[in-house]
Amino acid sequence: MAAPVLRAVLYGIRSSRSFSGSAVLCKLGVPLGSMPNEDIDVSNLEALEKYRSFTRYWEVAEKENKKPNWWQTYKKCSSPKQDAEAKIDIGLPYSLPPRTNKLKERKAVMKQNSNNVELERASRLRSLMVPLDDVRAEWERTSGPYHKQRIAEHYGLYRDLFDGATFIPRVSLRVEYQDEEHVVPVYHGNLVTPTEAFTLPEVSFEADEESLWTLLLTNLDGHLRDSNLEYVHWLVTNIPGNRIEDGKEICHYFPPFPAKGTGYHRYVFLLFKQVQPIDFTEDVRPSPCHSLKMRTFKTFDFYKKHQSDMTPAGLAFFQCQWEDSVTQVFHQLLNMKEPVFDFVRPPKYHSPQKKFPHLQPLRYLDRYRDSNEPTYGIY
Repeated sequence: MAAPVLRAVLYGIRSSRSFSGSAVLCKLGVPLGSMPNEDIDVSNLEALEKYRSFTRYWEVAEKENKKPNWWQTYKKCSSPKQDAEAKIDIGLPYSLPPRTNKLKERKAVMKQNSNNVELERASRLRSLMVPLDDVRAEWERTSGPYHKQRIAEHYGLYRDLFDGATFIPRVSLRVEYQDEEHVVPVYHGNLVTPTEAFTLPEVSFEADEESLWTLLLTNLDGHLRDSNLEYVHWLVTNIPGNRIEDGKEICHYFPPFPAKGTGYHRYVFLLFKQVQPIDFTEDVRPSPCHSLKMRTFKTFDFYKKHQSDMTPAGLAFFQCQWEDSVTQVFHQLLNMKEPVFDFVRPPKYHSPQKKFPHLQPLRYLDRYRDSNEPTYGIY
């Protein structure tokens, strides 16, 4: 307690008003341990130990500062809580390029733009058109994967898919639902209706010809019996390069069917990069597979079984909720009655009846009727 002692010696005893304020604080909340400077006798400050040099005081003060305290500091209360254990990264290995290379590339682009007369003229005349495709490609190459990871963490995908483990989606996964009139892309959490996602989507990504991939589509919120399980909607394995049509379809595509009253469901496209060809015989579903029991799935168990041969590399997901077309999926494809979930409200609570109610309306006694006589819905 050397540092507090010196502070008391330098600034003296506080006024009586300060002690009265501390007394009020003690009444409001009982302290969890000994208060700071509790053992100092402020009535006899001359008897306290004196420090003849600043070096000696500094050594003792640093030693006292490192001791753990029972009270919460401002930094601990204001800063967000960190997880006790760091999240495991299960993604592809990646090394950041040197910063000098980025600076050189940036200077070269700036020099090229400054020497471009047509660019300067278009900018001055306000006729310059920004190539959005190039901007998106640059975003995908630089900060895009990190933004996708933050969005996935916000929606709890890593928590429900890999039991908290995380990865950075280094491979850009492009998914689109197409019909005769419209094209509905899948980004990272956008809304897609069951009607729009009824047909098989078009999936594309950049890959080498000799590489192998696995594509998975799963519903994290749709299981009707166990909230910890999922339904697999599509699974294609051993995809050579980016030719999905040449891969082995383990489970054929099934349209989304979010049950009525269950809110938004998260449908996640996951892309895994394989080290070598994998035998997925145990994961094969019959074709066609219209059984919810056979489509019951758990991404964490699937990845744990093949984690030595494949690594998550790409991610895209959309949200979907019930509409009228889902009824036809339950009746015609699943051949079952459509489940409907509704919120059951508890009975309205009334406090015990008072003999002399104060500031209550004239029809106060209607709340405590024993008959089924209507009360006109005013309560």
